[in-house]
Amino acid sequence: MDNLWFRCFGPPSESDDAVRLVCFPHAGGSASAYAPLARLLAPRIEVRAVQYPGRQDRRRETPAGDITELAGRIAERLRDPQGRPYALFGHSMGALLAYETARTLRSWGVPAPVRLFLSGRGAPSPVPPRSDVLPDDAAILNAVRSLGGTAAAALDDPELMEMALPALRADYRALAAYSWHPGDPLDVPVTVLTGRDDPVVTAADPARWAEHTRSGCEVRVFPGNHFYLDQQVAEVAEVLIGAVRPAAGR
Repeated sequence: MDNLWFRCFGPPSESDDAVRLVCFPHAGGSASAYAPLARLLAPRIEVRAVQYPGRQDRRRETPAGDITELAGRIAERLRDPQGRPYALFGHSMGALLAYETARTLRSWGVPAPVRLFLSGRGAPSPVPPRSDVLPDDAAILNAVRSLGGTAAAALDDPELMEMALPALRADYRALAAYSWHPGDPLDVPVTVLTGRDDPVVTAADPARWAEHTRSGCEVRVFPGNHFYLDQQVAEVAEVLIGAVRPAAGR
């Protein structure tokens, strides 16, 4: 896989039957957010985390400002799965990107992922949620702090905050501009994951993802807030392993 766009934390799986899990970070996030999960999943599942332009070792690149366009650029690098089963996992903004990437791959006739994992995000609609439409840097910073997680703690450091702001601005601009365009539901089973106390995902939001697939949708609720994954990484790893196990060895 493209080493510019994807990071592998740990040794690649030597088995052709091992499922490859492509992970999409949250707004302002980077591929390294998935390093703890990757270590727990290896070697049964090989994690490849997407590194968006404009952060960490790609910080000199211009961040993407359009969800659908960015999904297309990622899909272009996934369109040849080489016969290996793969799944997509996205958290928050990453859930939208994983979903739109799956839609793009289907339009190209690429074999579908064995499962789509959508975390910390309600189903898309033609109108963006209020939490995505933020007028300025102050509103963005307040929103990130309210969500908790390691990113919120980093914003207390002025130098780290200045480094993070360009990517955050671009990501929230992309979220505010995103509008879901109707289309046929995917033929991919979906697992929705959410934190019980997530301030931007209501109790009813996860189930609405069922409207976007013909292959079944299950919802898993974990203790915690928007970044429940930080504290529940072992439990999430168990869910992922159980959900993709039937695909391994097909």
